[in-house]
Amino acid sequence: MQKSLKSIASNFGLYLGTALALTTIIAYAVKLDLFVNMWFGMSLVILMIIVGILAVVKVKQSQNGFASFKEVFTAFFITILVAVCINTFVSFVLFNFIDTDAALTLKQITIEKSLVMLEGLNLPAEAIDKTITELESQNQYSAGNVLKSLAGNLVIMSIIGLIVAAAMKNNNPSAE
Repeated sequence: MQKSLKSIASNFGLYLGTALALTTIIAYAVKLDLFVNMWFGMSLVILMIIVGILAVVKVKQSQNGFASFKEVFTAFFITILVAVCINTFVSFVLFNFIDTDAALTLKQITIEKSLVMLEGLNLPAEAIDKTITELESQNQYSAGNVLKSLAGNLVIMSIIGLIVAAAMKNNNPSAE
């Protein structure tokens, strides 16, 4: 029996979400600085793209090598949606309930890195002070900010998903 597109994508999303959640927990346990490391973040994005593409390949295999633009995008998006939701939930629980001090430490690290970056851009002192004050007043792990981050991640990954869909679609000529 063939597995459906949604089933395949959901399974890949669960695998990816578990990997991302484990990565979050390991980064938390090993070194909090990893959360603000650009290369660490980029490697997670690359992992998400690779797993999303693998889900698309599996969907195409289940459909004899054919998948429309919509099917490719849907498979990619569902995979990413499930994974990002799982990881967001784990991060929210970790930094809001399990270890709130770690969230404060991450906030301080973020402020320090932002200060160095802003000074490197030779911005006026007033602009730097305003930005740092805004960062200090925010709780990046509040429910609202977590949801904003989730939405932002989904928008960015949707754009990538559209590119993947355009590149990997393969319409069945007998269906047209």
